[in-house]
Amino acid sequence: MKKYDYLIVGSGLFGATCANLLNKKGKRVLVIDKRSNVGGNIYTENIEGINVHKYGAHIFHTDYKDVWEYVNSFVEFNRYTNSPIARIGNEVYNMPFNMNTFAKIWNDVFTPDDAMRHINEERKEIKGEPSNLEEQAISLVGRTIYEKLIKGYTEKQWNRSCNELPAFIIKRLPVRLNYDNNYFNDKYQGIPIGGYTKLIKEMLKEVDVELNKDFFKYPELREYAEKIIYTGAIDEFYDYKLGKLEYRSLRFENKIYDKDNFQGNAVVNYTGHEVDYTRVIEHKHFEYIEDNPKTVVTYEYPSDYEEGMEKYYTINDNKNNELAEKYKKLASKEKNVYFGGRLAEYKYYDMDDVIKSAFKLIEIIE
Repeated sequence: MKKYDYLIVGSGLFGATCANLLNKKGKRVLVIDKRSNVGGNIYTENIEGINVHKYGAHIFHTDYKDVWEYVNSFVEFNRYTNSPIARIGNEVYNMPFNMNTFAKIWNDVFTPDDAMRHINEERKEIKGEPSNLEEQAISLVGRTIYEKLIKGYTEKQWNRSCNELPAFIIKRLPVRLNYDNNYFNDKYQGIPIGGYTKLIKEMLKEVDVELNKDFFKYPELREYAEKIIYTGAIDEFYDYKLGKLEYRSLRFENKIYDKDNFQGNAVVNYTGHEVDYTRVIEHKHFEYIEDNPKTVVTYEYPSDYEEGMEKYYTINDNKNNELAEKYKKLASKEKNVYFGGRLAEYKYYDMDDVIKSAFKLIEIIE
């Protein structure tokens, strides 16, 4: 007899949501993870009394009321509002592009009409359909904003010149004709008080979890349960028999400073080539920690993916999308194996959409 109804491979947000919902339905569930901790890429590690986003900054935002109520049923979320700033050289600008940004870039901008006059004039540079990312960005916001706030950041992110990158990477760029520095438009936004690890642990509180268990190194795990929910890389599940999907990765450098405030904001984007990193994250600002005399700061460096590194960003060009579709066709023929999440579906997911997708899967299979 099988010991469990479901084996869930991966304890990230998708796997944890599925496990929690299935447990509520009375199913016997085992969650395994090859890492030594739960949470996948939203794992937060406590360093010097500060919850550090170990795999990159994660800000929860959603318009889904059911998703917001769901996560808040486990832990309380604070009122954090993401208002990043961009730095190039010795200049600092507000993000996303808004009236604060435009008024600093152009000294004759006082009204939305003034800002649009500059942007529309610069857009004229591009004639016809944009053929690369550089042309696409200029056609949307003009050359000045592109040069200061998009070009360097994007080239560091992808390790390629913007005129060599496809236009579809930037489908749209937000232009706000107000002084609102809130990066997201969603109704609900915040950070779990106590960190994301606390959230995941609460979700998995009634579920069996085994860590340091690599699904591919323990083939007997397949015999543990009637059904499998797999959240890892889809090409790895099939031993790369159709080829390997491509990813971009990240490298993080953490520093602890003996000061209570390093940069005055949780997220600062570095949009120029004068430094190699793209973002500097000061984690204490996510949770409004003011009485700690130390601070933890993370420098984020984009990287080409190499074997053994974390797979952060899918490269959704035609070649990779076509290969992913071939793997998805194989997955659709599986009996009692379900695929879900960022790696298993080879797509970028916001956290709320991950949870929403897990909701839908459980509705279908149960």
